[in-house]
Amino acid sequence: MSNKHSLMFQFGLLAALILLLVGLVSPMLTMSKFYFFESSFSVMGGIYQLFQEGKWFIAIIVALFSVVIPFIKLAFLFQISRSLNHVGTEQKKYLKLMHDYGRWAMLDVLVVAVLIVTVKLGAVASIEIHWGLYVFAAAVALIMLLTHTADKVVHERT
Repeated sequence: MSNKHSLMFQFGLLAALILLLVGLVSPMLTMSKFYFFESSFSVMGGIYQLFQEGKWFIAIIVALFSVVIPFIKLAFLFQISRSLNHVGTEQKKYLKLMHDYGRWAMLDVLVVAVLIVTVKLGAVASIEIHWGLYVFAAAVALIMLLTHTADKVVHERT
């Protein structure tokens, strides 16, 4: 990978990090109950509320797949971007694992979250989607694209 491409890759990683941070704390949806009560949620706010309500298992699962794993992916991609031309066997294994299975982690969490909200609310409330959902989705998509790019570059070199 040339210096220009490496710099662009690192810029992409920085953009993904910023999108992820903004997406985690930005309002994703507002639930309106009986036209009188409204509650807005971000990913972090939702995780906090799950902990407050004693729903530890769901809170930990959502936190793990929506917060912890994306940051681990970004940290690994930042580390590997510094040496894409000389990636070790262990790093190649982790990169392939991230590329092959990592993209499904976020999709599963999103589907489960939408199902939980839909089943829990039914006809009692309506949901309005906000820009934070799109920012978070863009971060996830960019991380997937960067992982694919790194995997492609590493396998072309070997």
